[in-house]
Amino acid sequence: MAARRPRQTTSPDSLTFADLGVPDALNRLLAAVGVDRPFPIQAATLPDALAGRDVLGRGRTGSGKTYAFVLAVLTRLAATATPRRAGRPRALILVPTRELATQIDSVMAPLAQALSLRTMTIFGGVGARPQIAGLRAGVDVLVACPGRLADHVEAGNAHLDAVEITVLDEADHMADLGFLPTVRRLLEQTPRGGQRLLFSATLDAGVDVLVRRFLTDPVVHSVDSTLSPVAAMAHHVLHVHADDRFAVLVELTAAPGRTVVFTRTKRGAKTLARRLVAAGVAAVELHGNLAQTARTRNLRAFSDGEVHTLVATDIAARGIHVDDVALVVHADPPVEHKAYLHRSGRTARAGAAGTVVTLMTDGQVPEVRELTRKAGITATTTRLRPGDALLRELAPGERTLVPQPVPQPAGPRHEAQPAHGSRGRRGGKPAPTTSTRSAPARSGAAAFSARARPGARRGGR
Repeated sequence: MAARRPRQTTSPDSLTFADLGVPDALNRLLAAVGVDRPFPIQAATLPDALAGRDVLGRGRTGSGKTYAFVLAVLTRLAATATPRRAGRPRALILVPTRELATQIDSVMAPLAQALSLRTMTIFGGVGARPQIAGLRAGVDVLVACPGRLADHVEAGNAHLDAVEITVLDEADHMADLGFLPTVRRLLEQTPRGGQRLLFSATLDAGVDVLVRRFLTDPVVHSVDSTLSPVAAMAHHVLHVHADDRFAVLVELTAAPGRTVVFTRTKRGAKTLARRLVAAGVAAVELHGNLAQTARTRNLRAFSDGEVHTLVATDIAARGIHVDDVALVVHADPPVEHKAYLHRSGRTARAGAAGTVVTLMTDGQVPEVRELTRKAGITATTTRLRPGDALLRELAPGERTLVPQPVPQPAGPRHEAQPAHGSRGRRGGKPAPTTSTRSAPARSGAAAFSARARPGARRGGR
């Protein structure tokens, strides 16, 4: 059945989670971490989700969708108190990436524990045996990437016939990554009468197919335009000479505060992180060619403040939340305007301010103009050279450069397959903080991909 027409919803300032029906045990934990007032997407969707309705929630990245479905799932499971059964989760949350699965579980686990509920994650790039053991022990909420979960279902380790609530998070991103056939097969194995919650930044054709096939008379909540940037986000385009790009990037990333730098390709992220470290910037990389242990360690180092610059492909553009990211730099302008908005959404989250910088060379002027037009943003464009005063305005503070030698590899490193392509593949050996297998660092635009090859956007996950 077709979804109802989206409607705009707002949350009164006085509304609390208790007003929405969230139990006291969860309210106390939320208050302890400073979450005491619901965001618009939470205020809009929670009453319907708690009432058992199918919900379609649409909102840009950083709008608070995780708590919206986590609180609904845990509250409803606690109310029914159905006993856990081996290999048969009671709720299923499908997500596109390993990092997002881990992040959702880290938010949910302490809340679940307060209600005596058990959670676990399933994704590729790590050993299958601990996942099999966890499934056999019984789990209430399973957070999973589609590929590895399909492997466990096929092997008989997991059965989806007891799923009471299914959540699809970042559904449009799953469509972009080609997961929809697997997602459909998984959803077809959940009970037809189960509740389904779908959260997405956009409602593209692939997502609409899921809505029409699997959601029953869904209540639709759209808290903002899919093209609207965060109001507190300042957008700048720096028009630079190709040979100046790396020097400008060093000036931006050497400032205090967290910075996320995006490249189009995995090789570009690897090479750029390596060059920044050699120049004295505390940086780590995040891309699909890293073993899962290295991905987890690098993201934790960035989140904990051990390093303040994360160089990433679009694997970090969706769903990953790190507090207080002050600056996002598009070292390579993305191919699509949606990618620009999702990348940029790593800053100015939860009402905070943030700055977004796009580096643009002469040959990239037409594509960047078209990119910003489609994204619906107004950017300030400035032609500059290294040392320009604007760089200190965009990334204020004392620059700190402590050059480090790039470590040499001790031996062959096994790289994990992407989560959706893994079939029981174990993760590789721990990787160094910055990659050691790329070609020697090069100067200028060649140091990080100026233009992606056809198909590189998907492969850059």
